[in-house]
Amino acid sequence: MTKTFDHGGGVRSVQVPIPDNPLGHTLVYVVDTDRGPVLIDTGWDDPASWDTLAAGLTDCGTAVREVYGVVVTHHHPDHHGLSARVREASGAWVALHAADAAIVRRARESRPERWFSYMAAKLTAAGAPEEHVAPLRAPRGRSLPGLSPALPDRDIVPGELLDLPGRRLRAVWTPGHTPGHVCLHLEEEHPARLPGHGRLFSGDHLLPGITPHIGLYEDPDDATVTDPLGDYLDSLERIGRLAPAEVLPAHQHAFTDAPGRVRVLLGHHESRLSNLLALLAEPLTPWRLAERMEWNRPWADIPYGSRTIAVSEAESHLRRLVKLGRAEPVPGSEPVAYVAV
Repeated sequence: MTKTFDHGGGVRSVQVPIPDNPLGHTLVYVVDTDRGPVLIDTGWDDPASWDTLAAGLTDCGTAVREVYGVVVTHHHPDHHGLSARVREASGAWVALHAADAAIVRRARESRPERWFSYMAAKLTAAGAPEEHVAPLRAPRGRSLPGLSPALPDRDIVPGELLDLPGRRLRAVWTPGHTPGHVCLHLEEEHPARLPGHGRLFSGDHLLPGITPHIGLYEDPDDATVTDPLGDYLDSLERIGRLAPAEVLPAHQHAFTDAPGRVRVLLGHHESRLSNLLALLAEPLTPWRLAERMEWNRPWADIPYGSRTIAVSEAESHLRRLVKLGRAEPVPGSEPVAYVAV
């Protein structure tokens, strides 16, 4: 059964399912404009997800063919996946931040074998055991997720109002979860007159009960040493200062007190960094560090793909500690191990 919700003030949401994922669904927001509905995110590219989105739009009193535009918070397939199908059915424009548009373009143009080879080398350098790396050396026809989303027609420019006739929706660049993640600030009085500054479509940046994954920004062609966790923490503080009356996230449910949630997340990461420093009293590779970190289940119960994600998160925290001068690589270690200083 399709689940939709009316948030008031010409904003509705549709729960679009994510197949075989504990998150369950993506909240696709439908914003009324003078030119027709604009979607914020679209959901996973799957037949059942498409049918749910189409039925949800009907429940909202509109249809896919009437969509005027699609604003994508970030490139991940549970957000950008159905953008191409929506555009094909409606002629809608699709907007994405340039940093994430570059990722979509690179994924569409690259052979999957090149990505698997890159990931095998990265995991080997992180100290992953051969049994984890071996499947990447012989992918046997495996494909990469997220190759079908639309290349955007428009760039989302931070600080600028988007093309939503009759509405005021401003882009706020919030890198961290991805390099081009954006939140979208609806600069209009809250329909229930809640105190605060408008409403914020927060994508995956700010969620009511989940800490979003902060891993490395992966680009086989770019050796720049980025700091995704530092980007995320800076972005959190920017959203906290914005103080919207209500947050409309891409998962779970709407909530208020964005500054309070920001404080909780900042405290979580500070605590985690402190815990990692304690673990780094002895030299550890990123893989060994990930094995010892606290997750939502024991390391032995974490499936293959999630272990790769966990190692990326461990590396993003290591980069932050190195940048802060609180950890450093051990000279001559191979694979490279890190130790607290």
